[in-house]
Amino acid sequence: MARAREVPGLAAGDSFAAAAAKVVATRAAELFEHEAHVLDVGDIERVHDMRVATRRLRAVLEIFAPCFPRGAHREVLRDVKALADALGERRDPDVHIDALERFADAAPPSARPGVTTLVDRFRAEQAAANEHLGAALAAAERSQLRARLAALTDAAAP
Repeated sequence: MARAREVPGLAAGDSFAAAAAKVVATRAAELFEHEAHVLDVGDIERVHDMRVATRRLRAVLEIFAPCFPRGAHREVLRDVKALADALGERRDPDVHIDALERFADAAPPSARPGVTTLVDRFRAEQAAANEHLGAALAAAERSQLRARLAALTDAAAP
């Protein structure tokens, strides 16, 4: 799992709003750092890392909510939640496939056809979830989520 980055310039003497701007900017940057190749089903950790980044971003958006314009904050938070949901939908079959494949390696040959059938079902779920995730990423791009997050941090910065 990707570790959360330290927040550059964060100081104990910062105002709540200044801290909000710095923390949200850092967590937003982390989110978009994980975007590249997240639809590649060959590396399930990318989805996991991006999902964790959305959860961190969502948490700080909720903590620092009073620092942001209400309407803009609500819309950004809604979009981050939608992205997190799509990432979670994709993550679940990834985990099941990984566990079943490890089980199949140790299972007796007679059990492997049944495991293969289950893996195939989860691969179908994974493909559908990947399409949903692709749509969620496209929606975030169309709605300029990155720019709207930057605008929130600008609004909070003193």
